Amino acid sequence: MCGHSSGMMGFPLRLLAREVYDRVRAIKGDKQVALITGEERIEPPDARYFLCTAEAMPRTAGQHAFVALDEAQLGADPERGHIFTDRLLHARGREETMILGSATLEPMVKALIPKAEITSRPRFSTLSHAGICKLSRLPKRSAVVAFSVEQVYAMAEALRRFRGGAAVVMGALSPETRNKQVAMFQSGEVDYIVATDAIGMGLNLDLDHVAFAALSKFDGRRKRRLTPSEMAQIAGRAGRHQRDGTFGTLSGTGKGDGEPLAFTDEEVYAIEEHRFAPLTHLFWREADPRFDTLGTLIADLEARPDNPVLKAAPEAIDMAVLRRLADDDIGRSLRGAGNVRRFWEVCSLPDFRNLGVEQHARFVARLWDDLRGGYIGADFVAARIAELDRMQGDIDTLQGRIAAIRSWAYICQRPDWVLARDEMAARARAVEAKLSDALHARLTERFVNRRTTLLMKSLGQDASALPVTLEPDGHLTVEGESIGRLEGFRFHVDPSAGVADRRMLLAAGEKALPALLTERAEWLLGQGLGELEISGGAIRWQGRALAEISFPGHPGSGNFGTPKLALTRDLALLPDAAKASLEAGLAAWLEKQLEPLAPLRKLADAARDPEAGSQARALVITLIEARGVISREDAGLENLPKEMRPYLRKLGVTFGALDIFDAPLLKPAPRRLLHALGLDTRAVQEAMLPVLAEGSWAKGRLPAGYRYAGSQAIRVDLAEKIFRAAFDARAKVTAANPKARNLPFRLDLALAISVGLEPENARRLLGSAGFRCERARALPEGAQGAPAPDRWYWRPRRPEEREAKRAERRPDRRPERKDARPAEGAPQGEKRRERPKGKRPERGGGKAPRDDRRGDRRDDHRDHRPAPKPDTGPARAGGAFDKLADLLKG
Repeated sequence: MCGHSSGMMGFPLRLLAREVYDRVRAIKGDKQVALITGEERIEPPDARYFLCTAEAMPRTAGQHAFVALDEAQLGADPERGHIFTDRLLHARGREETMILGSATLEPMVKALIPKAEITSRPRFSTLSHAGICKLSRLPKRSAVVAFSVEQVYAMAEALRRFRGGAAVVMGALSPETRNKQVAMFQSGEVDYIVATDAIGMGLNLDLDHVAFAALSKFDGRRKRRLTPSEMAQIAGRAGRHQRDGTFGTLSGTGKGDGEPLAFTDEEVYAIEEHRFAPLTHLFWREADPRFDTLGTLIADLEARPDNPVLKAAPEAIDMAVLRRLADDDIGRSLRGAGNVRRFWEVCSLPDFRNLGVEQHARFVARLWDDLRGGYIGADFVAARIAELDRMQGDIDTLQGRIAAIRSWAYICQRPDWVLARDEMAARARAVEAKLSDALHARLTERFVNRRTTLLMKSLGQDASALPVTLEPDGHLTVEGESIGRLEGFRFHVDPSAGVADRRMLLAAGEKALPALLTERAEWLLGQGLGELEISGGAIRWQGRALAEISFPGHPGSGNFGTPKLALTRDLALLPDAAKASLEAGLAAWLEKQLEPLAPLRKLADAARDPEAGSQARALVITLIEARGVISREDAGLENLPKEMRPYLRKLGVTFGALDIFDAPLLKPAPRRLLHALGLDTRAVQEAMLPVLAEGSWAKGRLPAGYRYAGSQAIRVDLAEKIFRAAFDARAKVTAANPKARNLPFRLDLALAISVGLEPENARRLLGSAGFRCERARALPEGAQGAPAPDRWYWRPRRPEEREAKRAERRPDRRPERKDARPAEGAPQGEKRRERPKGKRPERGGGKAPRDDRRGDRRDDHRDHRPAPKPDTGPARAGGAFDKLADLLKG
């Protein structure tokens, strides 16, 4: 065609016309080439070359130097055959006319055009039968052909599971979507394509094998077996030029009676040898009817051909709609040849949506109502197009919208149907393109597992060439598709992968991991040390444990030496050299992180010093095992010589009223570190606040380094300061009256209140150390002046009371009886010891103290007291007051 001054070609498919249009335009330029189809019209004023669909091909003769008709054997098609027959009979070029088709058309051409020159082009490649094949063993670059949407989807789903996915081609898809799906196959993104018999025409594919999932189809009237020529048309897609191809069937897709799907010997012979029964007739319908009346039009369209090789075409959808509406009020109201012609053009609207005669006739009737008065308004058409401009929905929904927009694109292409035709046509084409893109995306999303496809190609090659990339967010990708994620040094397969894909993804990741993990270890030691943390007795990165931390020596030996690291299984794939380097780097990092525990290491050195003496070493080991804080009554001070206390004080040990502790170990850093190392499993207070409010710790899980103070808790070193202040206040009074016994003294609670203790909780804390408060009597109503201060006494528990208290705290203690003796120090609301008559009882101030474990309160009414409750005395006391004399002296 390009060798002539002008030309026109008619094609069976819009996508074929578009493909050749693009090729001719590249040769002749945009201004000389036109594209004319039912839904699209690109016609420059100076166009000399026209590429058309057969239906849109003008019925002219001699206007173009060259005219060609492709796939002319479609003249035997019951639905569209009369169109191709008419073009075969009447389309002629001034200089040359070419009728392209299969060899079965030769007798028809000789009968209708006796002077035509017949030229045959042999097939350069061989097409051979390959028998039956399982879908799971289908060779690459294969096409699976089915004849229903359900079977196409089922085959595509199966190929997605077995082979990573497939492209999908169906007649219901828009040309743009089909082109995109074919391009995905041609580019090698997928190795399989599932199609209906639409693949047999207009698609040039790099196929090696065609597998039939069915050999029968429904042709609109009945379900019948494909003819050998139809089979060959589809099977012939395998092989290109001089590359041979094969065809066969799929196992498991028979009739359901156990009979496998297979070609007959005659069919195989016909396909392989390209020997088919010639066509005996072509379908014909009057292409230039009269439009005087509807009756005349219908009569002409039903007329019989004179030539014996032509047969009257079966009733097509346009003729069925015409008949349906001719018997309606619309047909009875038509007058004039112009209206009849216009009405016939409306009835010729293709049924893109495959609605059937009845529903399509109703759509045509509504369209005629809008057209009978002239043009359809642009606003109305724009609104209909906008309704379809939605990309949401599944595959079937998008296919329905594409079919609907193709109807409106056809309407907008008519020269006298729509106002602002060019603008509306452009809008319709734009919406169709968007819907086609969305449909392609849905098909790809549903039927293509791109990741599996890429891996199947890559895993068959050299493992070292696997294109695995580690992204900044930790994902491992193959050509942009995620196969998993690195968390620390542990590879996790993508959770979205199916069971069949997990093993393959894991293998793909492990092939590339050694090199990637080596790079990650080098980066971690060079730049990522700041991201490491100690938690749960291990060094962790990104939440994953890299090395477990342990300390040598028996737990009871007080040994707190150099820690040992045991690398976790996360580092199993790390090469040995990189693993040794990482272990050394982690050990150096850990040594620096353990600096806050220097006081504990100092104690550990003393525990191993033979000169310290066995009693001092025993206390140091006990203090180490208690992680720096232990109560006096659990320390075994009765076995420690007094002369060893200065030695221990030099080590930083503080001998308090109720606790023995190493003050530097009460800072936040060592407490957090001990907890993170797993050396202290007790609850930890991150900031080591001076005082904790009630309810800020779990029941029975007081943070390490604290003791109860009523409803609050106080850090033991601050509690010791408050005790020291109380002992100092008592010492001043005792020094002034050395002969008097147990004199009352005044105590300022400002220090306790300044650290955050409530006054009542401060009194209860002091009560745990043996201090008793006699509350001053309140001023009478109306009295003026400052209130009298409280009086304090020091009254430690007696040995028998301490033993009773210990018994109460034992784990195997039994429930307390109602008449159980309350703890001493609660002046009101408790059972009192018998006193001599006439002796005034000691006065206690304020509310009755409350036991920290239970939080119960006593009713201090003397005449209506309830039954005695469990101990509500002062906060928990260490009770080792028999050694307080040594403390004060020391």
